[in-house]
Amino acid sequence: MPYFKYNSKQIFYREEGKGELLILLPGNTASSAAYENELKYFSQKYYAVSLDYLGTGLSDRLKKWPCNWWEECAKQVKNLIEHLNYEKAILLGTSGGAVISLLTTILYPDVVKAVIGDSFVEKFTHEMLEHNVIEQRKQKSEIMVQFWQHLHGSDWEEVIKADTEMLKQFTDQGGEWLLNRVEEIHCPVLLTASKKDNMLPNVVQHMCSLAKKIKKSKLFINDKGGHPLIWTQPDDFKIICEYFLKTLA
Repeated sequence: MPYFKYNSKQIFYREEGKGELLILLPGNTASSAAYENELKYFSQKYYAVSLDYLGTGLSDRLKKWPCNWWEECAKQVKNLIEHLNYEKAILLGTSGGAVISLLTTILYPDVVKAVIGDSFVEKFTHEMLEHNVIEQRKQKSEIMVQFWQHLHGSDWEEVIKADTEMLKQFTDQGGEWLLNRVEEIHCPVLLTASKKDNMLPNVVQHMCSLAKKIKKSKLFINDKGGHPLIWTQPDDFKIICEYFLKTLA
């Protein structure tokens, strides 16, 4: 199984296909195991790769997750691109992974060719913490437990707990996970979401505001689906991604 080293720890990644590098970035509480279908689909035209951030999936664990979690993940993405001997990559991120994709191009613009950011907003709020994190994770539905077990293994509860505690501290610090630097993004960006996404309050308003700040942005809002669009309306998502990727050529 492929790994690369980062700060003396091992990070796991999955890979399929050949050609231009396209990296799929999981959201919070997810891992590369959740993107097996997407890897297979995009590997038809790209070298499709997805990683498990430190502390998740098959990667080494952390004692405590830092409050600048998404910035640390962006560093891991940059190191993965270098490990694979590529100069640039197209990044496709979902939910928290979308934040990481935009942070990577903010912090390391030379290694990102373009970004597809699905189902997220510019700032993480106390409302989202209470409704999307604390309330829902307390329920621990059978479907969610099976999902987390599949993605992280036997210690899945520790992974989810670490993520929850990190989000609490981060929200208390203001929730500005894009560092108020969105205007610095200069590569082409596709933003996607469902207007019925119950995880993201006022998602259409937030997405439109974000698109205005990004110079080379395209915005797709679907009237169907939920959170995230990539899984709840996969056919529509793939069609709009294909269109966007063709424009890069």
